[in-house]
Amino acid sequence: MKDRVKKEIRDYFFIIVGTLMLTVGVYFFKIPNGFATGGVSGIGTILGKITPHVSAGSWIMIINIVLLLLGFAFLGKQNGVRTVFCSLLFSVLTYVLEFVVPMNGPLTDQPLLELVYAMLLTAFGSAIIFNVGASSGGTDIAALILKKYTRLDVGKALLVVDFFVAASTFVVFSVEAGLFSMAGLFAKAFLVDSIIDNINSCKYFVVITDKSDMINEYITAELHHSCTITDATGGYSHTGKVMIHTVCKRIEAIKLRLHIKRIDPSAFIIITTTSEIIGRGFRSI
Repeated sequence: MKDRVKKEIRDYFFIIVGTLMLTVGVYFFKIPNGFATGGVSGIGTILGKITPHVSAGSWIMIINIVLLLLGFAFLGKQNGVRTVFCSLLFSVLTYVLEFVVPMNGPLTDQPLLELVYAMLLTAFGSAIIFNVGASSGGTDIAALILKKYTRLDVGKALLVVDFFVAASTFVVFSVEAGLFSMAGLFAKAFLVDSIIDNINSCKYFVVITDKSDMINEYITAELHHSCTITDATGGYSHTGKVMIHTVCKRIEAIKLRLHIKRIDPSAFIIITTTSEIIGRGFRSI
């Protein structure tokens, strides 16, 4: 029970951190420059420009609330509590920032620099949120509704919507803003997945050694992981060896590598990077 509570607290901490990064990227870099790379923040940015009396933050809040209500109506409990929390937190933070730190224009006169920060902050924020099983809501909810009631390829449908949102900045803002928005849209498609893969990356060890017992003891007692041990024969020397297979997190990999070399300096070690490991001690399905 305690472990479950700790995990919930940790997950919500990451959701808050991710949402803060997402909000900073959208409010300080996307909205002032007219970078609309899709999603609710992009739609809100465009509507905020078209309707001077209703701010982008207000539009983001309105659209997110409407989509959340539609999610509850059409999806029921599938519209998770974490997504609701994240969506409302993002909307409220953006709305509050408009009063606390009003933005009358871009922070700098370097739009390319601001696009880089806009993409990095929102990509990192989204990746952190997705990694704990939540999302910022918005068009993700629309995608789930489409998936449930139509045979549309949801990924392609959302990409088309995001493309039209980004393309509309050519008309609403300027050619420059449009070009930056299109560049940001394509960058976003690769960044989020890449960041998630890096967050989840682990190390896979194959160790050929004569000291398998001592290495196995360190893996189980110190790293609290298990390993698979098989007999092996050298193709050149024809001598018997033991092959150990194990996986661990990146920070543990450094300790394990050093410890193996202390135990058996002649050990042959193969280390590869894997983006996802599913099983006890790592990620659940």
